[in-house]
Amino acid sequence: MSAFDDLLARLGFPALAEAQLVELAIAAALGVTALAASWLVRKRIGPRLADWLHGQDFGARGPLTERAGAILGWIAALLIVGVAGALWPWDPYALLLLNILFALGVAALVRHILIGVGLGDGTALAGAFVALGVMLSRAVGGLELLQERLDAFGFTIGARHFSLLTVVNLLVTVVILFTLVRLATRILRRTIRGSDRFDPTQRLLIEKISAVVIVVAAFFVGIDILGIDLTAFAVFSGALGLAIGFGLQKTVGNLIAGIILLMDRSIKPGDVIVVGDSFGWVNKIGVRAVSVITREGKEHLIPNEILMTQEVENWSYSSRSVRVSIAVGVAYDTDLRLAQRLMIEAATESKRVLADPAPVCWITGFGDSSVDHELRFWITDPEAGVGNIKGGVFLSIWDKFQAAGIEIPYPQRDLHVRSMPAPEAASAPKPKS
Repeated sequence: MSAFDDLLARLGFPALAEAQLVELAIAAALGVTALAASWLVRKRIGPRLADWLHGQDFGARGPLTERAGAILGWIAALLIVGVAGALWPWDPYALLLLNILFALGVAALVRHILIGVGLGDGTALAGAFVALGVMLSRAVGGLELLQERLDAFGFTIGARHFSLLTVVNLLVTVVILFTLVRLATRILRRTIRGSDRFDPTQRLLIEKISAVVIVVAAFFVGIDILGIDLTAFAVFSGALGLAIGFGLQKTVGNLIAGIILLMDRSIKPGDVIVVGDSFGWVNKIGVRAVSVITREGKEHLIPNEILMTQEVENWSYSSRSVRVSIAVGVAYDTDLRLAQRLMIEAATESKRVLADPAPVCWITGFGDSSVDHELRFWITDPEAGVGNIKGGVFLSIWDKFQAAGIEIPYPQRDLHVRSMPAPEAASAPKPKS
């Protein structure tokens, strides 16, 4: 008996025969075929699948979309190996090889899925090792033995037993539930955004409430799977209630205020608002604060509670049309009708000014040095800026006034001298006393 046969005998495996070597070679060939099929699916079908998912509003290109081809490829490889192992009565060596290949494929599949849902390389690698260990234990028929070994390393507190098996079950449950939550959230977001029955604000509200419901449901499912008694959290829940009542009062208030803002749609993403000294358009309504981007490119994070309790100007609440007014004065000797016509033409020539309602120009008063006018026109994109369009219209008015010879007067004052001393009296010497 050779040394290799002796090693097999010690491990409980029979010696290799020629027929077994043939089956072992066939199993290895099936493994190579499965790997080739996985590579082919990844290279040929993967890019098309990523483009299709991107075109179906699955979201912007991200880790999960880009790894869809690899995930599909490993699924194809696992199908080949799994079907081959189930359809033929393989000898123990060939079956062991197929089971090892299947375990490696499951580990690779788990790694790609975990990276795709955004868990990171470290967590994905740990999940892949856990999956590999479980599948290898199953392959050699030792999963129950492995569980017994892990459960042996632990301690008991009261009626609860804590061991390495408890830690492994906790980690596996957390990883699986987190993955399912991420997948469910993405699928739900895709479904909501693809529906035409909701406006953007309603979509955002449904997404946030659905995300909270999914997380809470996953938490209770995990508690049930791990067999944790919720009565053990009675003291903790009381302390958490006190923390919410005192330390987290503002946080919970902002959360509820954000939900109310989304429900009554008083402020929506894209609205142009003024809050105190902050003027800009709403970029995002978050759980804690509303993101407002100003014309300077600065992003102000305003707590939701402030938008509920303070006065807010919403320039696009019921309509995105905003009226802009600018004051212009002309000299008293000006043809006023010509000046008004030129000012209206200057406003009409701007691309951002609406034709309906049409710009108008009114005399607002007779000033000390000029006849005061007010030019009024409407725009629908206040987020693009108000000062810049005023400056453009002012410059166009200046050019037209210069061409027509219309004067924009300087301030003038008339000085009336009622009396002053005669030159002789003022220069005569005073008499000596």
